[in-house]
Amino acid sequence: MVKENKYPHGTDASPKSQETPGRRNALLKAGALQNAILTSANFSIIATDEKGIIQLFNVGAERMLGYRADEVINRTRPSDMHDPQEVRARAQVLSAELNTPIAPGFEALAFKASRGIEDIYELTYICKDGSSFPALVSITALRDDDGALIGYLLIGTDNSARKRVEQQLNEAVAAAESANRAKTDFISSMSHELRTPLNAILGFAQLVESGTPAPTPTQKRSIDQILKAGWYLLDLINEILDLALIESGTLSLSSEPVSLSEVLLECRAMVEPQAQQRGIGLIFTRLEMPRYVKADRTRLKQVMINLLFNAIKYNQPGGHVTVECTLSPPQTIRISVRDTGAGLTPAQLAQLFQPFNRLGRESGAEEGTGIGLVVTQRLVHLMHGKIGVDSTPEVGSVFWVELTLTDAPQLVVQDEALATLPRTDAPLATPLQTLLYVEDNPANLELVEQIIARRSDLRMLGAADASLGIEFARVYLPAVILMDINLPGISGIEAMKILRAEPTTAHIPIIALSANAAPHDILRGTEAGFFNYITKPIRVDQLMDALDAALLFSKTARTSSAHKEPA
Repeated sequence: MVKENKYPHGTDASPKSQETPGRRNALLKAGALQNAILTSANFSIIATDEKGIIQLFNVGAERMLGYRADEVINRTRPSDMHDPQEVRARAQVLSAELNTPIAPGFEALAFKASRGIEDIYELTYICKDGSSFPALVSITALRDDDGALIGYLLIGTDNSARKRVEQQLNEAVAAAESANRAKTDFISSMSHELRTPLNAILGFAQLVESGTPAPTPTQKRSIDQILKAGWYLLDLINEILDLALIESGTLSLSSEPVSLSEVLLECRAMVEPQAQQRGIGLIFTRLEMPRYVKADRTRLKQVMINLLFNAIKYNQPGGHVTVECTLSPPQTIRISVRDTGAGLTPAQLAQLFQPFNRLGRESGAEEGTGIGLVVTQRLVHLMHGKIGVDSTPEVGSVFWVELTLTDAPQLVVQDEALATLPRTDAPLATPLQTLLYVEDNPANLELVEQIIARRSDLRMLGAADASLGIEFARVYLPAVILMDINLPGISGIEAMKILRAEPTTAHIPIIALSANAAPHDILRGTEAGFFNYITKPIRVDQLMDALDAALLFSKTARTSSAHKEPA
């Protein structure tokens, strides 16, 4: 009987006959790779059944954990080899994340994988001898051809080296931050120590200069040199202190609507005498309409004055400085300061914002520190702006700053709030109490003035800086003080400490009124000793409540002080 050939055309095409040498080599190679992976000592491979009981424990797992495979297979769960506190913590995190109760143990390790979510986690492995090491473990669910869960695959690596590097890095960062704080504290302390004798030098030199009899021409030249060097040294101290505060991250800036026209007008008034003295013309192009930028008013003035002073100082005799503002879509404005000086070469431009680099002008007639532009650049960046320069040798330079435009302070909205605020009518016999508001932003002064005008028991005094505010507090002894934090010269916190240290003003409640609204800013202000801390934009009802509480405190403090006075 002839057996029927299942494979026509006279070809034996059985599966066995199709196993060509190339295919056999590929299968052998794949098998060798699988064996190499399973026997690798560099990482652990642990496979479990669907209940989490270990079924495979490779050579790497034996080396890392100290167990023999026969000690754990069919007996142990991987979670038994992890730090139990970490496993419980992972179960709690997963329960909160997925809003599902998850039992500690292997269930916590395998939960995400069982739902088809790739998972990699860091946990501590506990070895057979009781030692431990940090591990990075990935876990994957294993399923059969029908999709049924049949187990889990855990691949782990020793994470000790990475953890050591992280710890060293964290220690280095902590040490650097500590050194930075120490440097800032030292510079701040040195700044104070240097200012004290410098105050005497400049003060007595000015007294001698204006005294009677008038100094001789020779003495006058000597006094001029003392004053010139003294003022230069004061500028240097201020710039170094600013740079140290910026680099340490401790410089506090507010972010609020600032009138560009007002700032430029004030800056012009400050630099005009120097420009006239040097024969430099100033041209400020008018804005076609009021523009407001989101910035810190004090620091914006510092930026613009620095750029203007540089444009005047490094200009040519008879030159001019032009300031112009151009819109830069979508929502920024560019303020350009153009001079007619010697200009800068490409090599000088590349070194422009380096500290203490005066671009080869160290031996020139103009004094400078090489810090001012660095501070200017950092301040612009802290106000989320951009700064740049375009320059042509023998033609001049254009330094420009771009800042974000914002809406004007919403006084109209505040007026609506004021309309609903009942006017406080005090009895005729009640004396009018004084409120002092220390604020350098005219728009904010105007707003609070409108609010206080609704109260017949208060009158408001305004001070544009902390020094003036301190003098007003000493003279008028207000019932309550509103204090901005970011003020020119002395900060609001420093001013408050000065008033607290004086017996005549120590009792006055001081309320911080600031655009610094981050939680750490509020905490810092509260810890500094402010009676209350109110953030801008102002909520009228909140301000009224704070004022009422402060006035009551002030009255109680005055009454208590009067009772303590001897009869």
